[in-house]
Amino acid sequence: MPDENVDFKATYSGAQYSTGMGLVYVFNLIVGTGALTMPSAFKEAGWLISLITIAVLGLVSYITVTFMTEAMAIANAKTENRCQRTIRAGSNVQLFEITQRIEMSKMADMFFNRVGIILFNLCIIIYLFGDLSIYAVAVPKSLRDVVCTYAGINNSCNETVGDNDPCWEGVNLSRDNAYRVFVAAFLILLGPFVFFNVQKTKYLQLLTTLARWLAFGMMIVLTIIQLAEGKGQGHPAVASVSGIPNLFGVCVYSFMCHHSLPSLITPIRNKARLSTVLAADYTLILVFYALLSFTGIFTFTKIEDLYTLNFQPNECGRQAVTTVKFIEYFLALFPVFTLSTSFPIIAITLRNNLQAMLSGPTTHPLISRLLLPLLAVIPSTIVAIITNRVDFLVGITGSYAGVGIQYAIPACLVLLARRHIDELLIKGGVQLHRSPFSHVFWVYLVLVWAILCVVFVTINHIINGS
Repeated sequence: MPDENVDFKATYSGAQYSTGMGLVYVFNLIVGTGALTMPSAFKEAGWLISLITIAVLGLVSYITVTFMTEAMAIANAKTENRCQRTIRAGSNVQLFEITQRIEMSKMADMFFNRVGIILFNLCIIIYLFGDLSIYAVAVPKSLRDVVCTYAGINNSCNETVGDNDPCWEGVNLSRDNAYRVFVAAFLILLGPFVFFNVQKTKYLQLLTTLARWLAFGMMIVLTIIQLAEGKGQGHPAVASVSGIPNLFGVCVYSFMCHHSLPSLITPIRNKARLSTVLAADYTLILVFYALLSFTGIFTFTKIEDLYTLNFQPNECGRQAVTTVKFIEYFLALFPVFTLSTSFPIIAITLRNNLQAMLSGPTTHPLISRLLLPLLAVIPSTIVAIITNRVDFLVGITGSYAGVGIQYAIPACLVLLARRHIDELLIKGGVQLHRSPFSHVFWVYLVLVWAILCVVFVTINHIINGS
């Protein structure tokens, strides 16, 4: 919490940074695991319908980001200390400056009733659980596909190697069982961290960011070279309705940043053009996603659900875009060392949310110290053992919990926060960071959109039996 003895314009005690750096941080937050499943989703849905879908969902996501910033400004204005300082300081102080970091959970406490808070916590918990499940699948699957070298009977490269085939020639261990071994190893190595409190170090974040952009840059450049040389073998459909539900979930997941906006926006020194900066960020991200996906679907005849697996070490003449072993192994193992660093942090966040929702003042220590940490990691591990489809997990997480966090919660927060505007304006100041989509029509449009999307995706999952 900020020191009450300092002027409220400097109440944020963490390190501050420029608007440009804030743009970079938001970009890095949004572009993550979801990007690795997007080329596969584009391939399934068709290039034209994918382009339209991602553009529409990107716009809706930007609208709700502006809702979040407006709600953050109102929440800042509502804090008791802010109001008192504003009255003392007079009209020279802006009431709606975003200078205190008020997280989404705190805003839920401020503006939601008891039922709303419960639903909010459930949504966050389900989303974090989905995140952990995705990580628990992506890392072992990447390891499995790099380590297992069996290429079919007599090393015939004309065969498609399946999960039931051996991992190695002459060894009685299937690829599926090898995957499960890696899932167990993943749990054993990273699971214990959930019993403690650990934080990402600055240098670990820097290393992870550099590795991410090196990997994305390599994939884009390698596929562009293939296309420029006329070696692209991909012939994606224009549109395929059956692929839309999964595409929708992947796109929602891939634009997710709303739950972390308070931590990223609050430290920005100059927030005068915040909406414009965020619009530029979303435009860049949209272009990046389109570039990554389009180069992939027109280069490869088959897109793996985890895109980096298209660049794995090539032992039997499959379509290859590079023969440099370092690049092959670096890209194939990229999810391993990037997602592994995030897994403990997300697991601890889930544990803390479970504790906040389920624990009370008389909770037995064994529940908070043993049961809740186990609840944070065991269910996601079970899901990873049952399925290794990363695209399916990303689609489900984005289609349901992602819709709640990205659409419904920001819309409800800003709608309820605006009920306090009149009483706050009386105390002085100007309503800063108001969403460009300030008419209540946009709020209800987003809420209706969220409901329709969930209904549509559910119906399609039922029809397709997935």
